[in-house]
Amino acid sequence: MKPLQISLETAQKLAKQLNMPVEHVLHMPQHILLQKLAELAKSIPGSSSEKPDDKLDDTPKTEPQS
Repeated sequence: MKPLQISLETAQKLAKQLNMPVEHVLHMPQHILLQKLAELAKSIPGSSSEKPDDKLDDTPKTEPQS
C-alpha cells in the first residue's frame, strides 16, 4: 500500500482535528481517512454538507406577476 499523497502540514492539521498522532494519519488507509473526515464534517455545526443544494432543486421558479 502506498502512503497518502498529502503534505506534512495537511497531515498535522488532520491529526489535530482527529485527535490522533500524525504518524497514524500518514499510515492510515485512504478509505478509512475519508470515512473519518466525513464523520468529522457531520459533527461540525453549519458544515456545508448539510445545506441544501439549489442545483438539485426541481421545483419550478415562478416570477412575480406585475
